[in-house]
Amino acid sequence: MSVTREEVAKIASLARISMDDDAVDRMVPELNNILAWVEQLGEVDTVNVEPMSAVIPLEQRLRDDVVDADPKTGGGRRDDILANAPVAEHGFFGVPKVIE
Repeated sequence: MSVTREEVAKIASLARISMDDDAVDRMVPELNNILAWVEQLGEVDTVNVEPMSAVIPLEQRLRDDVVDADPKTGGGRRDDILANAPVAEHGFFGVPKVIE
């Protein structure tokens, strides 16, 4: 696949990028080289390759989700905190529905 001068001008117009004739002429071979490279990627055999999001294995190191029951550090005071809520439902702050 290759792009023509007119297609580059149309793309620039759709992207609201002002390009003079020289810039359009310089952009045509650049876009054609990019498209040729993408076509080369399509030829690579990836049948036995597992999808991945990174080259190296990543693991998130998360702390344990533990409720701190010490009132000095803020834990174990749900009832005290909910006493200030205009509406409390099932141990949580009640809020109006915003999505229908």
